[in-house]
Amino acid sequence: MALLDDVKSELAAIDNELPIAKKSQATAMIRFGNGLHSVDRHILVQAQFDSQDAALWLQDTIRNLYGHEATLTPVSRQTTAGIVQRFVVRVPKGSAALVLQTGLYSRYAKTMVLGLPSDIINGKIAQIKAAWRGAFLAAGHLSDPGKASYLEIVCPNHEAALALVSTARRLGITAKPRKLRSSERVTLRDPDAIERMLILMGAPHSAREWTGKRSDGEARGKANRLANFDDANMRRSAKAAAEACDKVRQAFEILGDDIPDNLKSAGQLRLDHADASLEQLGRLAEPPITKDAVAGRIRRLLQLAEKTEKARRQSA
Repeated sequence: MALLDDVKSELAAIDNELPIAKKSQATAMIRFGNGLHSVDRHILVQAQFDSQDAALWLQDTIRNLYGHEATLTPVSRQTTAGIVQRFVVRVPKGSAALVLQTGLYSRYAKTMVLGLPSDIINGKIAQIKAAWRGAFLAAGHLSDPGKASYLEIVCPNHEAALALVSTARRLGITAKPRKLRSSERVTLRDPDAIERMLILMGAPHSAREWTGKRSDGEARGKANRLANFDDANMRRSAKAAAEACDKVRQAFEILGDDIPDNLKSAGQLRLDHADASLEQLGRLAEPPITKDAVAGRIRRLLQLAEKTEKARRQSA
């Protein structure tokens, strides 16, 4: 969570945007922060965030850009994973006017906009970036370095998810909508697309940190996989060698002294050097032979023992 907090703090610290971009960000934060409620047939703006910096940004913007007072209240609740801290931004007076100002209420259709206002979806690129920034501040998640890469935003409804997908397309990024249990989500999984989106939203420092840690994690993961692969190969080789020794020992017991010298020497090499590879056994032979020759002689030794044992059983 530390990296996610850093990303949101970096995004919330942006203060050089034009009013049109700030409006897009605030609108997205209200929409994706589940900020629209109906209380006694009146509209109430009350959005919830996991980042205090994000909540403070929205509180200041509602006051300075839209002219409405907003309260900020920390809320804690106990979960199975521990205490979860949330920050609630509430507009006690002027919520109806605010939703009109943000475009979340359509004057023409006289109904609430379920996704994002068309002025944002069809607006300038600065508005698109700001809308994604606002959505991420409200409900964004980012994978920890070293794990499967994803950037994800939990959406309040299907229309909001489609709005994010279409706006991401305008930024040249492919985002996938998906439904997980009862929630709608929009997800990026390509690491390059995630890095680019972080930069477009306005978090270049966090993007570099995420990419660096991800690369380190991938390098460690590759090293671990190679080590595990080598260990598995060694275990398989050791098991095969032990089984071969048991078979050779059994063949010697069956055949006794009636063993051709070349087969006997190959079998004895196997017993004397249980951990050696066939290639190493070949080099130890007098004179040295190839690994295929060693394998062939041991195979013929075992076949001779099997044939002899079978003949004894038939004659008994």
